[in-house]
Amino acid sequence: MTSKEVSTKQNQMGPIIIIGLLFFIFGFVTWLNATLIPYLKTACELTTFESYLVTFAFYISYFVMALPSAKVLEKVGFKNGMSLGLLIMALGALIFIPAAYTRTYTWFLIGLFVQGTGLALLQTAANPYVTILGPIESAAKRISIMGIANKIAGILSPIILGAIILNGIGKLNKNLSGMSGTDKTRALDALAMKVILPYVIIAVVLILLAVLIWISSLPEVEAEEETPGENEAKRTTLFGFPYFWLGVVALFFYVGAEVVSVDTLINYGLSLGFEIKVAKFFSSFTLIAMIVGYLIGIITIPKYISQQKALQIFTLLGILFTLVAVFSHGYTSVLFVAALGFANSIMWPAIWPLAIEGLGKFTKRASAIMIMAIAGGATIPLLYGYLSGLPSVGSTHAYAILIICYSVIFYFATAGYKIGRHHA
Repeated sequence: MTSKEVSTKQNQMGPIIIIGLLFFIFGFVTWLNATLIPYLKTACELTTFESYLVTFAFYISYFVMALPSAKVLEKVGFKNGMSLGLLIMALGALIFIPAAYTRTYTWFLIGLFVQGTGLALLQTAANPYVTILGPIESAAKRISIMGIANKIAGILSPIILGAIILNGIGKLNKNLSGMSGTDKTRALDALAMKVILPYVIIAVVLILLAVLIWISSLPEVEAEEETPGENEAKRTTLFGFPYFWLGVVALFFYVGAEVVSVDTLINYGLSLGFEIKVAKFFSSFTLIAMIVGYLIGIITIPKYISQQKALQIFTLLGILFTLVAVFSHGYTSVLFVAALGFANSIMWPAIWPLAIEGLGKFTKRASAIMIMAIAGGATIPLLYGYLSGLPSVGSTHAYAILIICYSVIFYFATAGYKIGRHHA
């Protein structure tokens, strides 16, 4: 390794650590939803379908705000955009205070939407930053490292928040039906108030991080625009890159599958009869499985296997694990839903670089559109919630919708990523 290569790696390490911290924050806030779903279902007296509006409000913000986020980043740059995103997330956390005092589900959903808006801005900046910070061939490895930071936070967040807001909720659910109107209101109000202190702490931490990012020496990094060949010279818009749009579709279904495999699992465990003190850990199982998958990706990509081939293999595993989860019962079914975390782990790291490679000057706009695809996390879990409430389907067989998700991703991994690519 030359002295220039060593210097380049050292120059990249600082920004990677900072972005890794941001991905930790992404994970901590994002995967709190798995705990909020059963919590708000009780506190706000919701149906199963209504409780999954938590994921809808959170993830639909990515679709609504991603393109405006790209405009903001064009004006203020990556670093200032990240600071602004953290401040917006802090505002969303603070909205939980009036939501809890009034026990109004609409306010909780508004707070989640605002948090998602801040995350949309952060993700629009951070994901392409990681991708173009080094060689495109090793982008999946760098994104996998970010994914580990994200999922470690995701493992911790439901355990920490669950210990605070879900403590005693199983007993409360059993006693609610026998309570008088006044006692019931008092008990649910007390439950709602539990969420205030954790979200005030989250808001303070986000504000401090925004200041730290703002005063940091995080450099601006631009995607290199490739010299266009005879065919590429005609590509004046993103519509000239079909493989990119197929990547957007693949990412939409991937995020939907990932959110279903994490955010539904506590509720699923409760529907199977598990106690809350056991079920509250189930979503963490999925995230642990994802970390194992990320570690395998870091070791093997691209040294032993290409990111495209890895995407094919892990997508097939997703289909296999889904089939076992759907046609089994109890702990076996729960564990195979959790095992989807392993199958999902390599999908974001592989889909992202395969979709944006070679876009050059279109990279920022393309990244914003990719972030819009996170709306899959808004729609597919809601569909799962609807199906799981149908007596003819139920919570176990509703997971069959994931087979459609993985089939779409498999098409992108085998054929879609090549369509319209100049070196295909």
